[in-house]
Amino acid sequence: MGKSGKKEFDISASLAEVWRVLTEQEREVLKANSTIQHFKRNEMIYCEGDEPKDMMCVLKGKVKISKQGVGGRSQIIRVIKPIQYFAYRAYFAQEPYLTNASAFEASTVCIIPMTVVESLIRANFKLGMFFIRQLSIDLGIADERTVNLTQKHIRGRLAESLLFLKDNYGLEEDGATISIYLSREDLANLSNMTTSNAIRTLSTFVTEHIIALDGRKIKIIDEERLKKVSRMG
Repeated sequence: MGKSGKKEFDISASLAEVWRVLTEQEREVLKANSTIQHFKRNEMIYCEGDEPKDMMCVLKGKVKISKQGVGGRSQIIRVIKPIQYFAYRAYFAQEPYLTNASAFEASTVCIIPMTVVESLIRANFKLGMFFIRQLSIDLGIADERTVNLTQKHIRGRLAESLLFLKDNYGLEEDGATISIYLSREDLANLSNMTTSNAIRTLSTFVTEHIIALDGRKIKIIDEERLKKVSRMG
């Protein structure tokens, strides 16, 4: 489990969306019950089958939500960025975690017991609506990605994943390099393909001058062509 640390983060700023709908008394409850944990790159945050006890929010770094599929092959379901909440769905569903969560890179996570969250929701209608909205947004994204990853061909799936990463994490100062560095295996798992297919398709995109590669760094050279590949599937 990640290493606990002092609350060096301003909870009111880090959890701003939730903070806004709470009363002063509820804010004090949240502050008193929140802890900060630090996770190393690739360290597990929770595992499939674990009992859900906490809601989590990424304060710094990046987290991947994945699930083991046929033959033990991992499929990345979602990627979590600051400031996004995760790990609470299973608690509301009254079931164990169906996925795994691990740090893409060194990450800092705020952890709040779900018993505290549930108590606050029961007393605050606006907080309940916040989580309904978040779950609804996540469901819509999941539905769209399910169609994309099952109906698109390899080129379309990889193009869609690169655009997905760009939209979620943005670009570096050069305005072209995606601000997250994934291994070829992780990119393949995100795109529902084998690692060898991901490597070959990336090489094809480089040859076609759609992207450029520098180790794990991916630079988008021609975003319009990448979008076209994604649309054509």
